[in-house]
Amino acid sequence: MARLLFVAALVGLALAGCGGSDEGSDDATPAGPASANAAQLFTDNCGNCHTLATAGATGKVGPDLDQLRPGPDLVRVQVENGGGSMPAFKGRLSPEQIKALADYVADNAGKS
Repeated sequence: MARLLFVAALVGLALAGCGGSDEGSDDATPAGPASANAAQLFTDNCGNCHTLATAGATGKVGPDLDQLRPGPDLVRVQVENGGGSMPAFKGRLSPEQIKALADYVADNAGKS
């Protein structure tokens, strides 16, 4: 439980100065319009703060998502609620955008 809270805090810090994004999953990078939309959401909203190689993002404010490799549920909670210096995006992004972003990060973190 303490580790989960620590990881959640790290993700919150990383996503703090960032926005929300769209889609993703776990092992393979998804293809198609939904994936492209998710990638753009990440770039537009999260890339300034977080590192995610597949998105070409090298932000240093929040956690390096390639190292952290968070699952979709953790990303969704952090994006919705924020934490640390990360703002909450619930109400700024639709539930569908948040889910897509969470899936995208989970599917692409640690892949280059």
